[in-house]
Amino acid sequence: MGKIKWLGHSCFEIELMDKIILIDPWLDGNPKAPVKASDIKKAEVICVTHDHSDHLGDAFDICKRTGATFVSVYELSVYAQEKGVKEAVGINIGGTVNVKEIEISMVRAFHSCTRGAPAGFILNGEEKTVYHAGDTGFFGDMQLIGETYSPDVALIPIGGYYTMGAREAAEAVKLIKPKVVVPMHYQTFPVLASSAEDFIKAVTEKLPQVKVVALKPGEIYQF
Repeated sequence: MGKIKWLGHSCFEIELMDKIILIDPWLDGNPKAPVKASDIKKAEVICVTHDHSDHLGDAFDICKRTGATFVSVYELSVYAQEKGVKEAVGINIGGTVNVKEIEISMVRAFHSCTRGAPAGFILNGEEKTVYHAGDTGFFGDMQLIGETYSPDVALIPIGGYYTMGAREAAEAVKLIKPKVVVPMHYQTFPVLASSAEDFIKAVTEKLPQVKVVALKPGEIYQF
């Protein structure tokens, strides 16, 4: 059974194949995080979608303490090694790698960053698939992502301003067609959506077959 725990903003702790995968572990300084970086004692893999501080966050520190493998776009993985991370895997858009029994594919995201390119991740293990969209607007190729990887769960930004808002995110869900969608990247800053209500309403009206799971920070969804 897979487990997804929301740690606020875009950070998730995902358990597949008895492995812990952290995505975008911004914890220290995150007003919605239920834990601090120092509370993370175990992780096998850390995936980072791009190098903005609210996503790269505490990734290097956690990798060094836990021995987790850092996975990101090539340029950011090189930077991780320069900062003392021992195990760093740098792939690129369209690439797939197997890290500690977890199949990780990198897909595009439409956003900005300093090193490399922003990305989303497809995680596969135990015949379960999770799509973390990263920071992105909605785009037509999300349909191809859905058709190619058939995600069980999609983690989708809904906050607006820096990413998709509720209206656009609902259209993204229509393209991806996941079984379950979990909203993220909202509530954290005043400019972001303060709740998931509009997103839940839009998905429920347009796609009643898709289950919306709006987690509270620290809550777990099992699938």
